[in-house]
Amino acid sequence: MPAYQPPFQITPVILTLVADISEQLGRWSAVLDHVDEALVPELRRGNRLRTIQASLAIEHNSLSLEQVTAVLEGKRVLGLPREIQEVRNAFAAYEQLPSFQPYKLKHVLTAHGQLMLGLVDDAGQWRHSGVGIYRDKQLMHMAPPASQVPRLMGDLLAWLETMPVHPLVASCVFHYEFEFIHPFSDGNGRMGRLWQTLILSQWKAELAYLPVETVIRHQQAQYYAALSAADKASDATGFVEYMLKALLSAMQEVVEAPSRHQVGTKSELNAEQLQVLSKFDGDMSITALMNILKRTDRSKFRSQILNPLMAAGLVEQTIPEKPTSSKQKYRLKRNPY
Repeated sequence: MPAYQPPFQITPVILTLVADISEQLGRWSAVLDHVDEALVPELRRGNRLRTIQASLAIEHNSLSLEQVTAVLEGKRVLGLPREIQEVRNAFAAYEQLPSFQPYKLKHVLTAHGQLMLGLVDDAGQWRHSGVGIYRDKQLMHMAPPASQVPRLMGDLLAWLETMPVHPLVASCVFHYEFEFIHPFSDGNGRMGRLWQTLILSQWKAELAYLPVETVIRHQQAQYYAALSAADKASDATGFVEYMLKALLSAMQEVVEAPSRHQVGTKSELNAEQLQVLSKFDGDMSITALMNILKRTDRSKFRSQILNPLMAAGLVEQTIPEKPTSSKQKYRLKRNPY
């Protein structure tokens, strides 16, 4: 047993969430078994792009999913150079996940060096000064002194190597402890989320492509509240429960969104229709959808792309009672089965 034991409890809520996530994993695997094999890389890439865009958006990066995609396709994007660099760094870091071991200190430093390359002077190095975490100018957390960071990270990684609890729980505990220590001068949030993905992917490989960051992005207030509550309680249990719920939500989304995992063998969609489906991000206007294919003829786009997707039960209007409304948008239709 490692000398350090993070403070948390295994509650009935945690046990139920672990069971529910495991059940969803089984459903996800079954769904993937029925997806055209040639589509799997595209689906994975789509989820990874959503992961990167959402994780960076949490840190105030303003680039949209379409802009992130364009950056990684080598296209010119109107955006701040720093934000574009963040996208390139994050994609490179996530692509390196298979080469990392989550409990190896040198891999933590290497990953941070890639994630923050060209963004901070001390990328890949522990911080050398104190740091406080602020929200709306209010101090939410004062991290341990910089002199304690090597010891605290060594203890945490030693605990992680033993994996004394279920990987789902261990990944959440690590996420909280990492944010508590705040071992780097910058990039701790995105690094903590990256490392939780690594821990999960070594348990189940498909979790490398689970975009849980998209859930956190839409629940940022709850995310920070869970971190703050864990700080005040000196116990990570509440944060573990929050993160498991976020993981379950993300899992249900990828299982139930047919556009991401069920098209290919069960429909006769063409390549352009599949491309539009893979780029959906929340509620989208017809103009935004047309931009995906660089289409300019609205009438043809409706008849060739949008109407077939709606007829197939994959896309729905946000204001179905007013189909011609100027405020009309479109979204993925949740799987009714």
